[in-house]
Amino acid sequence: MSGADALDRELDAWAAAGRVAEAWWRDDDATAPSPALARLLAARRAAGVPIAIAVVPARARPELAALLAREEGVVAWQHGWDHMNHAPIGAAKAEIGPHRPAAYVLGELARGMLAMDRVFGARGWMRALVPPHNRIAPAVAAALPRAGYAGLSAGLEPRPRGATRVVNAHVDIMDWGTRAFVGEVPARDALAAAFAARREGRCDPAEPVGFLTHHLAHDEAAWRFVEAILPRLAAHRAVRFRHPETLFG
Repeated sequence: MSGADALDRELDAWAAAGRVAEAWWRDDDATAPSPALARLLAARRAAGVPIAIAVVPARARPELAALLAREEGVVAWQHGWDHMNHAPIGAAKAEIGPHRPAAYVLGELARGMLAMDRVFGARGWMRALVPPHNRIAPAVAAALPRAGYAGLSAGLEPRPRGATRVVNAHVDIMDWGTRAFVGEVPARDALAAAFAARREGRCDPAEPVGFLTHHLAHDEAAWRFVEAILPRLAAHRAVRFRHPETLFG
């Protein structure tokens, strides 16, 4: 990662303008302690940045709650209910999509909230929802505040302007067609593009850039990128990582 590239130039542009580029980090699909999760948490400690970990309630283990409780700067969010795909064959995968009645899906999410309470304690996790596969039916999304959720994190696109209860994760480092790391240059270019869109006012500048990882799916190249890019971003004078608890208005 030596030498100037699009990401370096973009962050230097923020610094030259006297502005702060905000970022945040989310990791998906946690259920239990594992060597991959241990490596993720070690990378977090080395970089000194906070993280939201999306937990699958139906498979969450008490040992996971005990592990995360010992970590500074780590917040558990709800990752749907059981991470099952309910889309028809040929359609994009979705657990919380429009393929089932919204009332039924909301009932499953309520079941997930109860499971999170049992595992983490009512005060041990933040009531933010991460839909598996980053897809959610509009009717379900509209009902989330009434269902007790503080916020929603779904999709890779910037949120609608002013939608302060939504904070998306914009840069996924995995290529899900091959289930491998997208590559260092594409990942850095995606980060640069996301920061540039905010600096230039082409999307809501109040939404920080979301960095998305999936610890259970990483290959070695993905791990090397995570372990190198996060400390580098955190050390840049123009970058600030937001704590997940501060993301939703």
